[in-house]
Amino acid sequence: MESYLLAALSLATLSFAHTCYGGVLFSTLPQTLAVSASPTDGQVLKAGEDNIVTWGLNQSFPDGIDSAYTEVKLILCYGPISQADRGWRKTVDNLSKDKTCQFTIAHRTYMRDTQNFTWMIERDVPTAVYFVRAYAYNSSGNEVAYGQTTDAKKSRNLFKVQAISGRHSSLDIASVCFSALLCYLWLVLWCWRREEGIQQRIKERPMLRQLTMSYSRKYFTFPQKSSVILIEVTLDLLSETINSNSYT
Repeated sequence: MESYLLAALSLATLSFAHTCYGGVLFSTLPQTLAVSASPTDGQVLKAGEDNIVTWGLNQSFPDGIDSAYTEVKLILCYGPISQADRGWRKTVDNLSKDKTCQFTIAHRTYMRDTQNFTWMIERDVPTAVYFVRAYAYNSSGNEVAYGQTTDAKKSRNLFKVQAISGRHSSLDIASVCFSALLCYLWLVLWCWRREEGIQQRIKERPMLRQLTMSYSRKYFTFPQKSSVILIEVTLDLLSETINSNSYT
């Protein structure tokens, strides 16, 4: 009987807090969940590695305390040292505004029995000090209880995640391929523009085509375009020489 009264009192307190403040206050939640994680205090983990999390109902509480629990969510949370001077990680008592916990580990249907979950630390998790917290939810989707791997002051059982840094071979290969593609496209565009220019100059100089064909067959095995360029350069030089001599 006492356990049911305690559960009813907890739910009434949470409902009152939700009504008054527009959100559940962390300070009103009972710590009825027992949560543990495989990393030891001070251990450094690398993003992309496994992390085993265990959670379940704290057996020190009486039966029936979890009668309203329907779901449980485990979240990776920032430790105080990694929240300093970082407003985007700030702890707020109103859970709708709290930014302490930002990385979901698991979201499951609540079961009274102790459960284990192996979580691969995601690669986008930044370098910081963390702990694990679990929230129990009721049928309305509101937090009604919690548990965490650290103490109330968040000073013990903290671990560090080292983010992935440095260059990767896949990125290097992608950058080389992209650079080669850009060079190829630039070369195609240059040749196309050059082709247009050559054809335009041939049209503007009627005698140039005849000179080009005969000059190419007689002296060179180069393509026609190379001969055109060579003859044009020669004619331009002769023109400049004649013009300069006419002024002297």
